[in-house]
Amino acid sequence: MIEAAKIWNEPNNKSHWDLLIDPDWAMFANLALAAGKAIRSAHPTLPRVLGGISPIDPSFMRSMQARGVLDHVDAVAVHGFPLDWNLWQIGEWPAKIEEIKAVTSLPVWVTEVGVSSFGAEEVQAWGLSRTADLLIGRAPRIHWYSLYDLPSAWEATTRHKEAEGSSYYRHFHMGLLREDGTPKAAAELFGQYAADMGLCQWFHFEDHRLDDAVRWMRRFGVRHLRTGLSWADSFRPNALDWFDRQMDALAEFEITVTFCFTPEHRGLEPHHTSPPLDVNEFADFCAQMVERYCTKTGLASSSGVSPPIREPTCVP
Repeated sequence: MIEAAKIWNEPNNKSHWDLLIDPDWAMFANLALAAGKAIRSAHPTLPRVLGGISPIDPSFMRSMQARGVLDHVDAVAVHGFPLDWNLWQIGEWPAKIEEIKAVTSLPVWVTEVGVSSFGAEEVQAWGLSRTADLLIGRAPRIHWYSLYDLPSAWEATTRHKEAEGSSYYRHFHMGLLREDGTPKAAAELFGQYAADMGLCQWFHFEDHRLDDAVRWMRRFGVRHLRTGLSWADSFRPNALDWFDRQMDALAEFEITVTFCFTPEHRGLEPHHTSPPLDVNEFADFCAQMVERYCTKTGLASSSGVSPPIREPTCVP
């Protein structure tokens, strides 16, 4: 069940949006506007969430407001990892949310928050409990990042190893489960919070972990899941077969689906972070995915968003 559509991922982070091409986010604003309008045309009530920002920067949100983007989304989102690479302490979480609330009246979701086990699993377990204490009740949606550690064989690409948002070595140790699927200390605690704290888990194309992930999420009692459908992957052979399999497997969860990643041949530069040649192509992809995986009827949910008519229940 899709409960929300998310437009891009960390647009103010140089690992996810090329700030050399678009230093003032004017191109991103055009992309977000086009996507927001396309999603609304495809579905009359599906909540639209602006891509979670990392770092948490009120000036970025003011820029989006000035460019009219916030008129075409129903919530905004933030990401934070203060025990790993942000330049603030974990106890500042409430203040960070208030910084964004001071800029916009839209609901503020926390769609990625996590703690790595790189230093010690006990640190991750403590960080999970402390994060839950600080955030539950303060944000309509909270998504813990992530279920799995990244496989060590995968390449970590980063444009800034020491700045906020780096996907350097700690990024490989963010999961509740190790690479081999065995649980860490934090996994034993997560079930206590699963009713109020969802998960964020990205599934790569034809990801072998999908079925095991579903079993673990059932075991934890997860209700809310954030994942993604990649515009770049949509050009792979049999892409729709994989998208269908992924969305069918996850149908029992309330999904915030993130649309992002520019196909190399459709970017101003051949990279997934590049602004596209034509923002309407990305908007069309968003609309097509919403039409494929959402119905246009349903009952209200608890997402904290109040769309014009009613909130949808979307089913594959």
